[in-house]
Amino acid sequence: MKTRKTLLGICLLLASPLAAQEKNYVSEAWVADQGNGKYKNPILYADYSDPDACRVGDDFYMTSSSFNCLPGLQILHSKDLVNWSIIGAAIPYTLTPIETPERPEHGNRVWAPAIRYHNGEFYIFWGDPDQGAFMVKAKDPKGPWTEPVLVKPGKGIIDTCPFWDEDGKVYMVHAYAGSRAGLKSIISICELNTDATKAITQSRIVFDGHEAHQTCEGPKLYKRGDYYYIFHPAGGVPTGWQVVLRSQNIYGPYEWKKVLAQGNSPVNGPHQGAWVDTPTGEDWFLHFQDVGAYGRLVHLQPMKWINDWPVIGIDKDGDGCGEPVSVYKKPDVGKTYPICTPQESDEFDGYTLSPQWQWHANINEKWAYYAGDQSIMRLYSYPVVKEYKNLWDVANLLLQKTPAANFTATMKLTFRPTGKYKGERTGLVVMGLDYAGLILENTDKGLVLSQVSCRKADKGTPETVNGTTDLKDNTIYLRANFSSDGKRISQSEGGHDLLVICNFSYSLDGKKYQSLGNPFQVKEGKWIGAKVGMFCTRPAIVTNDGGWTDVDWFRITK
Repeated sequence: MKTRKTLLGICLLLASPLAAQEKNYVSEAWVADQGNGKYKNPILYADYSDPDACRVGDDFYMTSSSFNCLPGLQILHSKDLVNWSIIGAAIPYTLTPIETPERPEHGNRVWAPAIRYHNGEFYIFWGDPDQGAFMVKAKDPKGPWTEPVLVKPGKGIIDTCPFWDEDGKVYMVHAYAGSRAGLKSIISICELNTDATKAITQSRIVFDGHEAHQTCEGPKLYKRGDYYYIFHPAGGVPTGWQVVLRSQNIYGPYEWKKVLAQGNSPVNGPHQGAWVDTPTGEDWFLHFQDVGAYGRLVHLQPMKWINDWPVIGIDKDGDGCGEPVSVYKKPDVGKTYPICTPQESDEFDGYTLSPQWQWHANINEKWAYYAGDQSIMRLYSYPVVKEYKNLWDVANLLLQKTPAANFTATMKLTFRPTGKYKGERTGLVVMGLDYAGLILENTDKGLVLSQVSCRKADKGTPETVNGTTDLKDNTIYLRANFSSDGKRISQSEGGHDLLVICNFSYSLDGKKYQSLGNPFQVKEGKWIGAKVGMFCTRPAIVTNDGGWTDVDWFRITK
């Protein structure tokens, strides 16, 4: 029987894995709830970029951009806006149409969603920059969700959000991606049919941000009192600010106000997110902060209304524009709830994929076997594409978000290549525009463990081998230690990015670890933070069958 690292509050997973982790999982690496009535930002030290949320009764639900990663549109649940857990995903397997079934579409597909609740159903809208505005809905946020519906075709339509008005009309606000539409920094609104499945009018531009708010995007549409409000970010991902528009007519004209900016805080670019209220009547705002290698982290800010304008964060000079808080009292939701965090470690005791994991492309059912009775996950070696240059081209990467500034990821695996041919590979990988990892390969002289790195992987550059060792045993423990002291990369390289270093080591007994290779400077992916996980591949040759790797466990620790 495998040994287990006991985490605070974990019980045996005898009930539903989702239900168990939702109530009990507590991270060793990052916990926002301070246990004294206060929380610290970020509330999620993970890349839940472009977050949006809604409240239904006493429950809060959040989703975020998932781009090419699947399951997509992960759904998070909270009772108090500070403690969150993953309860499912709105796109479980496939993004259609299937353009590149065996190759990741890095940075494409699911951009900046909005989650809403109307008439007993949950809706999620998002923009696919190459196709248009999509929608799915469900009666239960855990699913099942409907198949995606293309609500408004159009290249460059992004950041979509629905709105049901008091007179029964339905609208959608959206932005445009300049890279596809040839125009950006504008906000538009169109009317939808009553089912919210189809646009029935052309989009009308209601705000032009070119002069004052370049790169305005990510709009969310609300109504409060006599005013329609559009909350939107501007100024760009790493350095932007939050703007709010208001008008007594949904099509404008809109007046604007900057309501949240970095100010004297250390939080660069605090913008793009969701206004939610609590059952007790408090107002709060969720937004992201881009830190480079780890992606866009989720922050929670207090919010109040003054003269029918929202003020977000702490307004120290009284100009109506707040700046982010680092530590603050928790939202008053009428009750106190247990501390919990999104799941990270996995003992592979279940018969389905645990909710923190995502593949890097549309899911192929032949990639993995979830053998809960054996407490393993078996990854089958799957052929790489014929045009393979490096792991950037591999679809069957099984990865999860990085969960903290400083943490360690360790996994135990047993590699069983076929022996019929050489070149089957498996291992632990830290994936981004640059990547590195510990990789086992079946070679002419047997199993070899290598620490590899690949700079500018997205440009097709080959891997570099930084250290190797021959293996006699096919069971091994692989470890990646991530560390950041909060310093930023030099301005020439992008002065808003955290400097994150990863060191690799391995063990044959799970006790004594030996360093291998070189330190690696972690790099973000295409519109996402770096991710950590595993893979199993074989060369792009026609064979009757392949080998596999059995993953016994994967653990995130301090």
